[in-house]
Amino acid sequence: MSVEYLKKAVRTSKTDASETTKIVQEILDTIEQGGDAAALDYAAKFDKYDGDILLDDAAIEAAAALVPDKLKRDIEFAHANVKRFAEAQKETCQDIEIEVIPGLVAGQKSIPVETAGCYIPGGRYSHIASAIMTVTTAKVAGCKNIIACSPPRPGVGINPAIVHAAKVCGADKILAMGGVQGVAAMTFGLFGLPKANILVGPGNQFVAEAKRILFGRVGIDMIAGPTDSLILADSTADPAVVAADLVGQAEHGYNSPVWLVTDTRSLAEEVMELVPKLIDDLPEVNRDNATAAWRDYAEVILCGDREEMAATSDAYAPEHLTVQAQDLDWWLGRLACYGSLFLGEETTVAFGDKASGTNHVLPTSGAASYTGGLSVHKYMKIVTWQRATRDGAKPVAEATARISRLEGMEGHARTADIRLKKYFPDETFDLTADAGA
Repeated sequence: MSVEYLKKAVRTSKTDASETTKIVQEILDTIEQGGDAAALDYAAKFDKYDGDILLDDAAIEAAAALVPDKLKRDIEFAHANVKRFAEAQKETCQDIEIEVIPGLVAGQKSIPVETAGCYIPGGRYSHIASAIMTVTTAKVAGCKNIIACSPPRPGVGINPAIVHAAKVCGADKILAMGGVQGVAAMTFGLFGLPKANILVGPGNQFVAEAKRILFGRVGIDMIAGPTDSLILADSTADPAVVAADLVGQAEHGYNSPVWLVTDTRSLAEEVMELVPKLIDDLPEVNRDNATAAWRDYAEVILCGDREEMAATSDAYAPEHLTVQAQDLDWWLGRLACYGSLFLGEETTVAFGDKASGTNHVLPTSGAASYTGGLSVHKYMKIVTWQRATRDGAKPVAEATARISRLEGMEGHARTADIRLKKYFPDETFDLTADAGA
């Protein structure tokens, strides 16, 4: 059967695209020209904050003192899990060398970038977990300078738990500045900071646009849109659990899509009945986002069988993908496009978001079709090297000279010629291009 939409989104991230480029570009240009003073002006305007921009040891210790011991233990638990998983990832970044042909050795090295700028949202929600995800992976990767940047609240500063988490996870500097001005400060090396080589971490549309504009001058983890989640559920799934998981992700934002893909009509209908009730039961601050996300962006899709379900999921390439169905190994082997996969009812997106160990900075808006999420690898430069004996260089030089001349790149060809003449003066070589018939 062809897929059937029991609920269809009336809006998408494309129809809702904000025209923020001009605003963000102007802020970046002003700060680049005006330096610290311009960044402080924007901080006063947008953050409404006039406290210390760079936190010293005393401020960090004072913030830690405000964090309850139970929360500190939870932060340490999550940090340990993320660190353990990141360390296992780093072990896959192996330096290698191979003798390509006799006398020619080529190799690969993994080198961490010098400075990482980690943006940690702190507006509507204080993203303690984002401090853990971004700073920990940068530390494990081996970055020498790690800057944590988070928006302060008027008269208060950065949420103390974010400050504590950033310090525990290895931040060298903590910058109390939000939005585009915070991203700019890390990129341009303001306030005595080293210039960031890479910017990572989630943020609002202005932060995302600033990272997009700056990409090329600095590396970024990804160009992020609204967070999204898809659930694959068959007849064995619990409708109440499926509905709760959809609502849990819809509360991220008014434009955060959630999708249910199933082969069981009765399950779909029951979930669609439960979701509005669960949303109505949320606190008001969460309810508004979830209501809009479910009303405008959510979809419920009925498929004929699990293969059609998997194909539909791959076409969406969701940021978060949950499977609540039989034969989890089949789904693990079959599914190919997702940011992070949650197999079985016993795990859920929120576990990955907060404490299980995998990273929650993930590709959105279909980007999972070509990239994964934040990991140790994002901070690593995979570079290559080569070394040759004169005999090993000989056949490479001959091929290089001929290929270069066929391409019309005579200067390239002559760099090969000069070596052949120097190393093998008594030999004759055919280095002309043969363009064929």
